[in-house]
Amino acid sequence: MLTTITAKIENNEPINRQEALWLLADADLLAVGKLADGIRKKRHPDNRVTFVVDRNVNYTNVCESKCKFCAFYRDAGSDEAYVLAEAEIFAKIAELVAQGGTQLLMQGGLHPDLKVEFFESLFREIKRQFPAVQNHSLSPAEITHIARLSELTVPETLRRLHAAGLDSVPGGGAEILVDSVRRDISPNKIGWEGWARVMEEAARQGLPTTATMMFGSTETREDIVEHLFRVRALQAEGGSFTAFIPWTYQPGNTELGGKTATGVEYLKVLALSRIVLDNIPNIQASWVTQGARMAQVALFFGANDLGGTMLEENVVAAAGCSFRMSREEMIQLIRGAGFLPVRRTTTYTILEEYT
Repeated sequence: MLTTITAKIENNEPINRQEALWLLADADLLAVGKLADGIRKKRHPDNRVTFVVDRNVNYTNVCESKCKFCAFYRDAGSDEAYVLAEAEIFAKIAELVAQGGTQLLMQGGLHPDLKVEFFESLFREIKRQFPAVQNHSLSPAEITHIARLSELTVPETLRRLHAAGLDSVPGGGAEILVDSVRRDISPNKIGWEGWARVMEEAARQGLPTTATMMFGSTETREDIVEHLFRVRALQAEGGSFTAFIPWTYQPGNTELGGKTATGVEYLKVLALSRIVLDNIPNIQASWVTQGARMAQVALFFGANDLGGTMLEENVVAAAGCSFRMSREEMIQLIRGAGFLPVRRTTTYTILEEYT
C-alpha cells in the first residue's frame, strides 16, 4: 500500500479514503511524516516558515451552544458572563497595532441578543480606526446564529458583515465534520453541512477562509478521514481555504472530559492532512495546543506555517492549556528548526523575512 500511495504522490495524484485510513491506522509514523515532508518541500521549496502577528479578542463568553468540549462559555445569567465594551475592544486592537500586529480574530459565543447590527457597528468602527488590520472574525456557527437572530439569510448576513468590514472568515467550529460526532459533542451547534454552506457562500462573496479540525474527542479514525475529504471537496468546488489547521481537543474543565491526543497521534493527523489536502496551500501547526517543541517537530511532518503569535488567547486557555509566544520567540523557534522565519498577512502576503 505504501508503494502505491508514494507513487500517487510523486505523480501528483490524490489518494483515496481507503489509502488515507491505512496511513492513519496502520502506516509507520515516520513513513507518513516523510511523505508529508516531501509534499511540503515541493510546495514550499524556499525553506520558509510563515507566521502572523495577531490577537484573539473574545467579544463575549455567553453561548447558547454549550458544547461539551468547551470550558470557555458561560450562560447568560452567570456572574462570569460578559460582553466587551467597544472601548475595551478598541484598546485591545490598539495594543495589537502598537506591536506590529496585522490580524484580528474576533470570536465569542452564540449570544442570544447580539444581532447583525451590533457587528456592523463594531466592524465599521474597527475599520475606521484600524484600516490596516485584517478583520478575520466570526465562525460559521456564529454567522449562522447572527443570521437567525436577525431574520436574514446567511448570504445576506455575510454581505452586510463584509460591507461593514469583515475581511475573512476563520474555520472555527468545524470540530469534526461528521454529524454523528457533532451530535455527541456539540448537539446544539450547526451540522457539518451548515458549516460548509457558510464557507461556500463566503468563497462566493470573495472572502478568504480557513478550515480547522479539532480531533481527539470521541471521533473514530474513519471520521477524521471523512473530515479531510469533505474539506478537500469543498475546496475543489470553489472554496477559498488558504490554510488548514488541525488541533487537539483539550479536556481540562470541560463537561466531556477524557484525554487529549498524544503527540504521535497529532503528528500522524497533521501529516495526513498535508497528504490528503493537496488543493490547500498551507498547513498550520498548532503550537497553542502542542507547545513550541512539538511545533518545531511538526515542521518536518508537513506543516509550513505556525499561525499567529496570539497576543491574547482565552478559549484553549480555559481548558488549562496555555502557551504564549512573542514575535521574537516565534522567530527563534523557526530558526532553531532550521527554517527561514517570515512574517505574513492573514492571506499569506509576505511582509518581512528575518534572515
